[in-house]
Amino acid sequence: MTDNPFFVLSDGTATMLAPRFYRRNDESDDEMFYAIPRLVTHIDEGACAALSEFYGSILEPGTKVLDLMSSCVSHLPNDAAYGEVVGLGMNHTELRENPQLSRYVVQNLNRESQLPFSDASFDACLLAVSIQYLVRPGDVFRNVSRVLKPGAPMIVSYSNRLFPTKAVMIWQMLDDVDHGRLVAHYFETSGCFDDPEISDLSPDLGNSDPLYVVVAKRSATTD
Repeated sequence: MTDNPFFVLSDGTATMLAPRFYRRNDESDDEMFYAIPRLVTHIDEGACAALSEFYGSILEPGTKVLDLMSSCVSHLPNDAAYGEVVGLGMNHTELRENPQLSRYVVQNLNRESQLPFSDASFDACLLAVSIQYLVRPGDVFRNVSRVLKPGAPMIVSYSNRLFPTKAVMIWQMLDDVDHGRLVAHYFETSGCFDDPEISDLSPDLGNSDPLYVVVAKRSATTD
């Protein structure tokens, strides 16, 4: 399936998502930008806690988790016993310092969207506060569906923080409401997921970072 080029904003207007909307101010190699480890969280303490609590409400003990675009933190509950947590990210040091990962892979999804995992090998996929950096989100979402078991959730979270030179143009043009609609559009046009649900998890608006999640389950059958 090819991506639907039309995205409907919250005001009802339709925008054609031409390739130029996935350009970035900095088109240099991502490997260079992410070469220096950033051993920090990219949302504040309140938002981190809200995301961890949400994961705890969704993911059952024993779950095999893929943490996509991972870093030095996975935001999973510290007291949960998951079967395995596999990280895929851009920086070896960040991934090595993540205590919740069972193992990890260094890979640039903007260069290679094919995931190095077997079909139906994960019970859930997390993509935390990094969706704004994907230049071919449709390819990535379809590949995530391949490695998820039928009915397994993909949980995409986002806030209002970003590296502006590396975020795609369309993301920077939208507000938080339409960010959620855009992520839902990625799910819908992939042809691989059931209807997505958008939730506002912002813990203390005005005093903490906003936090939203868009969740969809891998369809039992795909196009």
